[in-house]
Parts: sequence; structure tokens; C-alpha cells
Amino acid sequence: MERFIENLRAAGAPFGLNLIAAVPIRVYLEQTRSARPPSFAPQMRSIVVVANGGGDFWRAFSRYRDAHPGWDERQNPLDDFTRIVTEQHLLQVAHAEGIDCAAAYPFVTQPVTVNFMALGRAAGVAGPSLLGVLVHPTYGPWIAFRAALLLDRELDAPGDARAFDPCPGCVTRSCISACPAAAVSYPQGWDIPRCLCYRVENEAACAPVCHARAACVLGPEHRYPPDALAYHQRRALQAMRPYYDQVRSSG
Repeated sequence: MERFIENLRAAGAPFGLNLIAAVPIRVYLEQTRSARPPSFAPQMRSIVVVANGGGDFWRAFSRYRDAHPGWDERQNPLDDFTRIVTEQHLLQVAHAEGIDCAAAYPFVTQPVTVNFMALGRAAGVAGPSLLGVLVHPTYGPWIAFRAALLLDRELDAPGDARAFDPCPGCVTRSCISACPAAAVSYPQGWDIPRCLCYRVENEAACAPVCHARAACVLGPEHRYPPDALAYHQRRALQAMRPYYDQVRSSG
């Protein structure tokens, strides 16, 4: 199994999937305070988190998109690329080892599958932050969870960020002053309704980037490329609009 995780990391590296760690299911369940594994894979014994740190995943996606005209016309081009990489490269590593493996994705929420925030912490990939996202010691907030692999074998290969909790000891907390919506504070963290309302009502202000995220002192050199930031900000705005309408109607 040690060779397996090494092969898995080698398969993900060309696509910028450079944060891959694994824990037994029981460790994940302790983090989520759940008594049972994900219902779609009840027999699995370990769970692998697959994430990217920095912009290499986006650059791999851009190369694939450029080689496939019309790819951007898909409803979810980045998610579709993620599935292809996971199923054609990562799952093949498991199959070659005779390991029964099932994939889950953060962009598939029905039925509820894997709590990626809890998984990332349990697997030592990243720690909590005031920004509502997990942060990595090297890449800071410039990470994203792409997939989880559930295995029928016992595997414990955590990352180096277990117990990583940088915000209480941060001296500058520059993310707080950088947020134009005043939606980040200490120790409360991210005020979602305030962020959501400001983001929708002042669309252009945060279109290029989340200013609080960009101000984090961790990993600024690993910030996503500008076109990646614009892509994610545009998608985030689309997702926020229905919730904004709910907040306004209930207020």
C-alpha cells in the first residue's frame, strides 16, 4: 500500500494534483462525528483525498481545453476535466493493484457523499482559516479539493498539515482589512450572509479575486493565475445569486 500511494501521487503530479493523502475511514468518521461510512460505499476501509495546491492544475486544464475545441462550451468544463483525470489516471492506479475503488467529487452533492472540509483536516492536507476555506502550510488558501477515492484496503498516509491552525497566531491578519465587505473578523471568521450580499450587490468589486483570500500571508507566490481566479469568481457569483434572493426575501 505504500507503493500504491506513491504511484497515485505520481499519476496526479502531471495534472497539478500535488496534495494526495489517505486515512482509514474510522479517522474520517471521527472528524465528521459520524457512525457510518458514506452510504454509496459502505464496505470501504480507507479514503484518499485528492487536491491541488497552486496553479498547476489550472494550467493542465488549460492545455486540455486548448487541445479540445469547444470544451469551454460545456456547462462545467473544469469539473468534467476533473472526472477525466480521476477516472482515466488515478482510478487506473487502483485497478492495476487489484484494489476496489470508488470516486466521489465535491461538485456532486446529491446524494450527500463526502465532507471534503472534514476529510482535508483528517488527512492532514490543510487546516482551518478565517476565510471559510482550508489553508496549507506552503500553498496557503490556494488549494482546492478535487476528488476522494474510497478503497477496500487499509491505508494511512496523512499529509504534513495535521493540527495546522495558523490564524490564531497570525500577527497581521491582513485578510480582515482587505475584505471590502468587512465579512472577515477574528475570532468569528467568515460572515457568509454579509459576503454574499456584498458580492451580489457590488458585482465588479470582487470579480477579479476574493481580496481577503489574496491578502493571506500564506503562499502568496502560489496564487492561481488571473484567468483561473476570474473563472472561479464568476462561478461563485452564479451560485450566490439564489441564496441572495432567499436572504433578501426572508429579511
